[in-house]
Amino acid sequence: MTVKVAVIYYSATGSVHALAQAVAEGAASAGAEVRLRRVAELAPDSAIDQDPRWRQHADAATSIAQASVEDLAWADAFAFGTPTRFGAPAAQLKQFIDQAGGLWREGVLADKPVTAFTSAFNRHGGSEATILSLSNVFYHWGALIVPPGFTDPVVYGAGGNPYGTSLVSGPTGGGPDAAVLEAARYQGRRLARITFRLLAGDAAASVHGARESLAATASPNHASSRS
Repeated sequence: MTVKVAVIYYSATGSVHALAQAVAEGAASAGAEVRLRRVAELAPDSAIDQDPRWRQHADAATSIAQASVEDLAWADAFAFGTPTRFGAPAAQLKQFIDQAGGLWREGVLADKPVTAFTSAFNRHGGSEATILSLSNVFYHWGALIVPPGFTDPVVYGAGGNPYGTSLVSGPTGGGPDAAVLEAARYQGRRLARITFRLLAGDAAASVHGARESLAATASPNHASSRS
């Protein structure tokens, strides 16, 4: 059985990019086929050029494939990453999500596991609010939210955020430390493993239903009802 996980993110200076890579590594280590995708940048070059870190990452990120709604249709599960913007997702990620209306109307996004991760400048800079804000989208999709919870010691080691892995970048804009990256990998593994279990359950239910149908067809009562 193959589980397909799409890790879709926006990153300005590279912090969320590092988390996304770790989430993708974790999902792959659990046996999932993974697509790591960045959403399109909306900011003008004039804004990006004002921050050397932003410009450096924008140039480096061109090697990562850009996300499309087809990635959502392809995936069995999603992981979304975004920096915190006033306690809400970045406009770049929200603009991508807003393109998924067609898939939502068709029910393509329903019943798929989903998780989220984020980065903020300050420890109390809105990380939990950002993930909860993304959850409002997932409720509308009918997706199955898979938080890391307090299900492994690595969650505590990374600061103890049960909603999703969160990085505090601080004034230096430093990337995630080893503990945060391991929490992100765990979040990816957890998402993949739960998706495996859900798909295995669906497959077993389909087999059971097919057997019951065959048994009913072959039963004497069924045969007499057709005579």
